[in-house]
Amino acid sequence: MTAALGTLPFLATLSLLVVLGAAVLEESGAKIAAALKGDFAEQSALPAILPRVRSRPWAKKISRATPRWRAAA
Repeated sequence: MTAALGTLPFLATLSLLVVLGAAVLEESGAKIAAALKGDFAEQSALPAILPRVRSRPWAKKISRATPRWRAAA
């Protein structure tokens, strides 16, 4: 009886994984097939996200000490 009760959750989990796997393959199956063939899949509707490039304020200009400032120190 215990084995039968343990088998039911196992089969329910297994069927849930099969359903989720089928949904994933249905959604991205064309991309996977195109990647395996070496082709590009159709472009997505979302634009490409470009990273922001920030300049570092400390790397803009390195000031050198002049002889007048060295003498003052």
